[in-house]
Amino acid sequence: MKTEKWFVAGKRADFSAIAKRHGIDQVTARIVRNRDIIEEEAIEAYLRPKLSGLHSPHLMKDMDRLTEILRRKIQEKKKIRIIGDYDIDGVQSVYILLKGIKRAGGIVDAAIPDRMKDGYGINESLIAQAKEDGADTIVTCDNGIAAIGAIAYAKRIGLTVLVTDHHDIPYKEEQNVRTYLCSEADAIVNPKQQECRYPFSGICGATVAWKAVQALYEACGIPAYEAMEFLENAAFATVGDVMDLTDENRIIVKYGIEQMRDTKNPGLSALMQQKEVRAERLSAYHLGFVLGPCINASGRLDTAVRSLRLFLTEDPSEAVALAAELADLNEERKQMTADGLKEAERVILEQGLDRQDVMAVYLPDLHESLAGIVAGRIREAYHHPVFVLTNSGEGVKGSGRSIEGYSMYEELCKCQDLFTKFGGHPMAAGLSLPVGRLEEFVRRINEESNLTEEDFIPKIHIDVPMPLSYVTKGLVEELKVLEPFGKGNQKPVFADKNIRVRDRRIVGKNANVLKLTLMDAAGACYPAVYFGDVQGFWDFLDKKQECSIVYYPEINSYMGREEIQFVISNYC
Repeated sequence: MKTEKWFVAGKRADFSAIAKRHGIDQVTARIVRNRDIIEEEAIEAYLRPKLSGLHSPHLMKDMDRLTEILRRKIQEKKKIRIIGDYDIDGVQSVYILLKGIKRAGGIVDAAIPDRMKDGYGINESLIAQAKEDGADTIVTCDNGIAAIGAIAYAKRIGLTVLVTDHHDIPYKEEQNVRTYLCSEADAIVNPKQQECRYPFSGICGATVAWKAVQALYEACGIPAYEAMEFLENAAFATVGDVMDLTDENRIIVKYGIEQMRDTKNPGLSALMQQKEVRAERLSAYHLGFVLGPCINASGRLDTAVRSLRLFLTEDPSEAVALAAELADLNEERKQMTADGLKEAERVILEQGLDRQDVMAVYLPDLHESLAGIVAGRIREAYHHPVFVLTNSGEGVKGSGRSIEGYSMYEELCKCQDLFTKFGGHPMAAGLSLPVGRLEEFVRRINEESNLTEEDFIPKIHIDVPMPLSYVTKGLVEELKVLEPFGKGNQKPVFADKNIRVRDRRIVGKNANVLKLTLMDAAGACYPAVYFGDVQGFWDFLDKKQECSIVYYPEINSYMGREEIQFVISNYC
């Protein structure tokens, strides 16, 4: 078991008064305070979020300009091409814009880059193809903000370019002075622009696209409620792109999931059936870890056009066939990922890469589309920032996954002279560079690091130290008001100590689940389950009479019976 530090949140408030005012348990009140939600209005909005809390699309810089250009192009019957991206956010963005512009009367089609041939985002090849196909206007989604040269080329050959994106604005830094780069696009809608008045910059590309469709519908006299059909797509993308579930993202995901439970989309319905996800139990977890990977798998191993077709089809039988194809691709992806991880572990041990502040693992034979997934798994195991680099044939391509306190995108900006292409977020990034510069990249990215040993110790922040005996079915049900859980709105963390394990057994077809009977100091017994390193926990329990646990309570339904079950995440 890797070393961890456990911390108990020490934030103070009159929890009894908060609980009384809002009709909640004091435990729930403590969790709300731990999320730094303090003002009465903010507490009410968090506990009972409403769709009226969504922000107006008109607050976004260039939104009205983009809408007016689009409306005019639609009236003039100009051909519009959407260029998206090959992940969940990109696919959902393309779907929203394609359906929305068609509904407004536009002549529109879409292109999604091929991950292997085109790489990320709009490029000169895609632009030239659009021109050859008779397009007058290009609309980007989930990309475009960093495509300075490509957009300049599009303008030179006479195209109108409209950018919708949510990625960080590219910049150059000289002598600690940061200069943001800007393109020649006719309109740029991105809430991260410095001059943008939009009150929340943390939305995904699909939400930006959805806001653009809302504004377009308004300009074209289409009822506002029609744009709400895309709420579920924005929700799917928000979870899939790992956006913080705060502010309007939480509203979008909460109500989007409710809408998905009764979705009218044959493709989404077929995918849920394929993966045996019961509509009434659908959660953000299913979007991120069950359904989402199937959408991403097509962009990784084949073409994301397959995923787009799944959402576009109106034919239930075609939807079933496409859903099955995507599920099969994801199974193939899982096996390739497992093989890649095995090779990564060999390289890390052989080269002592765990001694680097920033781990750079070169796996030349790894399918480049899996670099990000493998990087994420290594990051989880070692709690270091990790880049996994592969041989793309034209050079080295890599994906990185970070830890808190290390902004990957900003660190890449410090050595951007090495790259042919790069981009990303604080927690994830991608890059391309010549093979001959790989060694220099590894050296410089580590020389620039200000990380300390303390940064590499995982920290477990406990919301409430709570005896198992305090938990009731009523409290477990109440905790659901805090959902959806995910990045930025983590599932609450509880802990108890002086716990004895009275009984334990390993179950599951892969022997990957540990079922336990826990006993507290008063002698009361409780069922529990652990899904981590089962053998490691078993060996730990062989040596310990008592332990402390970090847990979350759930209601387990089996054969018509319901009981509280404690899901253990950490122990010591």
